Order: sequence, then C-alpha cells, then structure tokens
Amino acid sequence: MARRATWVWLRRGLVALLAIALLLALVVWLLLRASLAQLDGEHTVPMLSAPVDVQRDERGYVSVLAESRTDVARALGFVHAQERFFQMDLMRRNAAGELSALVGAMALPLDRARRVHRFRHRAVAALAALPRDERELLDAYTAGVNAGLAALGARPPEYLLLRQRPLPWAEEDSLLVAYGMYLDLQSAQGRDDLAMGVLHDAVPADWYAFLSQHSADWQAALDDSRVAAVPVPAGPMPAALRSTKTACSDCRLQDARDLGSNNFAVAAAHGAEGRALLADDMHLGLRSPGTWFKARMVWKDGAGGHDIAGVTLPGAPLLVVGSNGRVAWGFTNTTSDWADVVTLQLDAAGTHYRSGGVDKPLRRSVERIEVAGGEAVEQVVRDSEWGPVLDLPSPPSQAYALRWVAHDPEGMNLRLFHMETAGSVDDAVQRVAGAGMPAQNLLVADASGRIAWTIIGAIPRRVGLADAGDMDRPQDWSDGRPRWQGYLSPAEQPRVVDPADGRLWTANARMVGGEAMKLLGNGGWDLGARAMQIRDDLRAQQRFDEASLHAIQLDHRALLLQRWRRLLLDQVLTPEFVTANGLADYRAEVVRSADAARPDAVGYLLVRSFREQALQSILAPLAALMEVHGLKLHDLKIVPETPGWALIQAARPDTLPGGHASWQALLQRAVLDSRRVIVERHGRLASWGQDNPTNMRHPLSPAVPVLAGWLDQASQGMAGDSHMPRVHNHGHGQSERMVVSPGHEELGILVIPGGQSGHPMSPFYRSDHAAWLAGEPLPFLPGPAQHRLVLRP
Repeated sequence: MARRATWVWLRRGLVALLAIALLLALVVWLLLRASLAQLDGEHTVPMLSAPVDVQRDERGYVSVLAESRTDVARALGFVHAQERFFQMDLMRRNAAGELSALVGAMALPLDRARRVHRFRHRAVAALAALPRDERELLDAYTAGVNAGLAALGARPPEYLLLRQRPLPWAEEDSLLVAYGMYLDLQSAQGRDDLAMGVLHDAVPADWYAFLSQHSADWQAALDDSRVAAVPVPAGPMPAALRSTKTACSDCRLQDARDLGSNNFAVAAAHGAEGRALLADDMHLGLRSPGTWFKARMVWKDGAGGHDIAGVTLPGAPLLVVGSNGRVAWGFTNTTSDWADVVTLQLDAAGTHYRSGGVDKPLRRSVERIEVAGGEAVEQVVRDSEWGPVLDLPSPPSQAYALRWVAHDPEGMNLRLFHMETAGSVDDAVQRVAGAGMPAQNLLVADASGRIAWTIIGAIPRRVGLADAGDMDRPQDWSDGRPRWQGYLSPAEQPRVVDPADGRLWTANARMVGGEAMKLLGNGGWDLGARAMQIRDDLRAQQRFDEASLHAIQLDHRALLLQRWRRLLLDQVLTPEFVTANGLADYRAEVVRSADAARPDAVGYLLVRSFREQALQSILAPLAALMEVHGLKLHDLKIVPETPGWALIQAARPDTLPGGHASWQALLQRAVLDSRRVIVERHGRLASWGQDNPTNMRHPLSPAVPVLAGWLDQASQGMAGDSHMPRVHNHGHGQSERMVVSPGHEELGILVIPGGQSGHPMSPFYRSDHAAWLAGEPLPFLPGPAQHRLVLRP
C-alpha cells in the first residue's frame, strides 16, 4: 500500500510539474505573440495631421500613404519600432558605448573604445544645429518610434531574455545610428596611419614605395587614369621584411577590407527602351535581422505628390537608396582617407601639448559607463583641438590624436533626405551637396536617361603637407602648418556627369587620378579586380535591362585567381612534388573546378587558400613587425596581391623571406599548409560552399545556442567571394540587391537577406531569404496589400 501511495503521489507530482511547464510555455508564447507588430486594424498616434495607411504585402514590404512627409516619418518610426526596435537599440548603444548597460560587463571593452569618440555628446550638439526641416523630420520620426514601442503588447523578445526593459527613443539616437555607420564604414580609426608610419620608418624609401603602391594590374578608374607599377627594388629586401626572429602570433591576411559594395549604371543609350538603369548592392556583415528595411512612402505636396521606394535603415527617417520616380540613387563606400593621426608633442607631465608654438592643456572628461548586473565604471577621455587622444599602446611621453570627419559638425546632418524630392541628375547632386554622412560614391540615374557619379559627404581641405603620402602616416601639426582648413565646397568635389561611354561603376577601388585622387586619399582602396570585372561586364554588352544588370550582381567568375591557378599548374605542382605528397586529387580539382566561386567548386577553395597562404608567408615578417608595435598586418593600407605577386614573379634569392630554401619551396609549403588547414577543418578536400556558408546569426543566438535554430536564418554554402561582383566571404556579403530604372519602378528588382521583421515569430522574419539565397529577383515595388493598419491622430 505504501509503495502504491508513493507512486500515486509521484505521478501527481509529475503531472503538476508538466502542468506548470505547460503553463509557463503558454505564458511565454502569449508574451511573444503580444510583442508582434500590429498588422491590421487601427491605432492612435499622437501629433498626426491626418490618418495614415500602413499596408504590407505578402512579404511584409511596407507602404506608407500619408498627407505629408512628417506624417510619413511618424508612421515609418511606428513601423520600425514595432518590427526592429532591438536592432535600433543595439545600433544606438554601439555608437554611444552603452552596450554594457544592456548585456553586462562582456561589452565593456567595446564600450570603452567607443567612449573615446563621445558620440552621444556629439549627437546632441549636431541635433541642435540641424536646419528646421531636418529637425521636424527627426522629431516626427522619434514620436512615431515611441508610439510604436508603446503600442506593443509586450516587450520585444530579446528584452525578455535579457530581463531588461527598452528605453524610449530620443532624437539624438537617430544620429547615433548614423555614427554607427561611420564606425562600420571607416573602422580603421587611425590604426592604418600608425601602421603605415611603422612601415615607413622600418624600410628604405624604395621598399616603402613598392609595398604601398596601388595595383597597376587591376585598374578601373572612372576617368581612365592609371598608376604605373613600382618594380621590385634593386637592393636586397630589408631585414624587417625577411627576419624570422620574431614570429607573428596572428599572421592572417586580410585580403579585402570587407567595406565593400558595388553600384553601376547605364545611360539611355545602353538601356532597354532608351531607359537609364541603376544597380546597387551594398556589402556589409550579414546578421539576422538584416541591415535594411524595405519601404514605399507616398505623400501629398500641394498640387502634386511624391512616391519613393527602396530601403530604409531602422533608426533613421530617410530612404537610404532607391528611386523617387524621377531619380534613382545608390551608394558604395569610398574607402578614401577621411581621418588623420596627429602626433602630439606632450610636456613632461603629459597634460599639455604643443600647438602653434604654444602649450595647450588636454581637455579631460569623465564618461560613466553603466553595467547591467554590476557597478558602473568611469573612463577618462582626453581631447585636443584636433580630436580625441587615441587609446593605443605608445610610450608614456607619446600620444596621438585622431582628426576624423565623424567628429566635426560637417560630418553629421540629414541632408540626404532632399534626394527624395530631386527631379534630375543635376538637381540630385546639388540637393545633397554637403550631406553629413560617411563619405560614399553616389551614383545617380534619372528619368531622362542621364547618369552621374560624385562623392557624397564632407571632404577635408588638407594644407601644409609636404606630399600626398603624408596623409598615410602620423603627422606633427605642432607648428600650425599642416592642418585641415575647413572642407571643400560642392564645386570642388570630383564628379563625372554624362560619361561618353554611357556607363559608370564603383566598387571601393580608386575612382579617379591626378589632383582629385590627392584630395580623396587612400583609406584602404580595394584591389580593383572587382571594379574591373564589373566594368568589363558592362562593356561586353551594348544594351541592358533589369535582368542583365542583376546578372552582373551575381557574377562569381574567379578572374583574379586564374594567374594563381596557372602558377600552381605550371610551376608548383611538379610531377615529383605531386607524387611525393599524394596530391593527385588536389591537382585534378585545381584543373577541374577553379574557374568560379561556385558552392560545389573544390578547386576554387584550393587555389584561393594557396594564394592566401603564399601571401601570408611572404608577409609574415611584416606581420611580426606590426605586432611589436601593438598593430596587425591588416591595419596596413597596402594591397597584398600587388607586391606579393611581383616578388613571386621576380623570384630573387635576396628577397626571399627567412626560413625558406627557395621561392619554389615557399610556394610548395603554401600548398601543403593550406591543404592541411582545409582537411583539418572539414575532414577532406572540401568545396567552397562548405567553407563559405551564409551564417546569418541573431546577436543573441551565440549566448543561447538552444534557440539558434529559431533565431538564425537558414544557412547554405554560398557562391561568390571578395574579388568578384557577387561578394560573399564568410558572412560578409550583399546586404541588398537593387536594380531600378527611374520612372519604371514596376520593372525593378529589390531583395534583402532575411526578411522585414526582426521578430522570429513574424511571418516576415524570413520573407526574402530564400530568394536572396538563390539569387532570384523580387519586385522593386510592393505587391498587393495583404494587411492594412490605419494610424489615426
């Protein structure tokens, strides 16, 4: 009887526990459902001047139909908050150095690095300086964000996991989102200049010129300017580039700076039916949700009206790239030089620096960093008249200040929103002159068939430099001669309008030569192979439509690798070497499948890995030199392909890095080492797709692996790589693909990775993802409305 009673109580206990678990699961499910965006019905939003229709098609592509642009901004803020608030929160906190207050002490190192820039302080100052129309737009958007957040039935799910409550949105937070793009797109923050200074001081002038040259083999500047190759110096390689006494702990090669993007355009003479067309695919780190949010915005304006569509950035009230029916526009990062490092001449106490022949005190401010679950910490930030003092390893008597466009008032405003109402190429270029944003290559096409390129963003006027190369290294400004003397006027900024060839392209490489190149400087230009491939694709046809420009976006032919493939087959994989090391299968794959970065191509991964290992071996002493100074090889503004290939072709014994018996021995060791790494990682000679998955993860899934399948986007092996139009390199790739002809938007293409919503239970969390993975087009404009929400005053 006692045993039976025990069993009955045990069974009742298990049933009770199961009931409690089911009840908890139900509560969690109800909370998650309550935090979904409202798709249908009505909702009251304060300060609207008239009702606003918010429509969604079957993929969640949003259309906002309103009486005024400020009402559009309120409604867009409402929708952004409901679909993407956690993403917006991370972006403002990242720029402001406030992540620790949300996720705890693990974020302190990043917060400390961000606080040097005092971006929240700068955002407040920039907000006060905005023109009235820009401030009204921002105020309306902020009110909409807070209304949308308040309208959710429960906190967004990430805050439930973190046991936090979201803080309201402030007007300056939208500017912090823009500062976050500065941090993404101009991420060197002075380390590149410091690295180039170390290199300059360590090697003779001819070797510095050789190593720092831009590529003469891969050139595709818009003005057809060319740079001459700098040959391998006649003298022996300096010890700093050959020595193996100090090994590098991190010898990895950053072959491309991953700050990419492509855009290209054809004028009416080369567009189907006499139309100008523009293509744009911005390359960023891929995550879930993605960076962009698709929106169509329609509003009245007196007797006329406006109808714009493209992608927005959650946290900001603007259309970033897209079309307004008369003008289409798109961006790529310039990778030009928007910051200088200033060597500070400090006094013995380290409290004053020399400027203009007099000593001036370093300004000190205390930044308080809140930490979730811990005590707040304080950080002292020191500032000079040129910018903040960098927090970098250096001797006690030496310090450096960062002079960066992002720190100046000219670097931040909302002038980009005037692009939404531009009527022509000339009007567009005029309206956005002086836009405060990370400097971009702007391509514009208009409904009359014209196209243009220019730089959008503030360009500093540098004076007092001995030569343009001084921009690449730390500079002593203490005597007042070298300095920034304001910014270039719009008329002084380089541009190309109505090119004779009817084609324009940009891909983060050098765009212009001569004096214009000196104005822009080199901030780590891409090699140029990608730009050349796009240019040649454009010149291979006489007429294009949306589908043929989209095909260029998906071009993954491995043109750069073909000379490395020939090197392998002709000189490295000798019969004796292949037989002695069991490389018959390796050689067969190099022959068979190295022509393109296809997911199933084993040969592509083999040749790519061989090239990377060979360049890494050549530059290993240089990597060690950088590490001695607290820097990395990838901090250098050099293109490894150019000097590395030249040294291999010269094959001189006096330029051979230490530790190798001959150049052939170095290359054969690169084969064996790169093959070993692949086999260790994958268990066999893997394909490129197995090594290059999509890997779009939610920020919280690494911390909660059990939820990764729910939070992360579907992953698969991807075509493409860094040096070809279809960029996809281990989670860095095309954050959108857009092709559009202004005035013919119904024929256009617009696809984003992931989907519209940031909520994993939303039907729109993965709505575009399958098409993006497959390289399939989706319509530029939203389809028929499946949901309708009316926002009322």
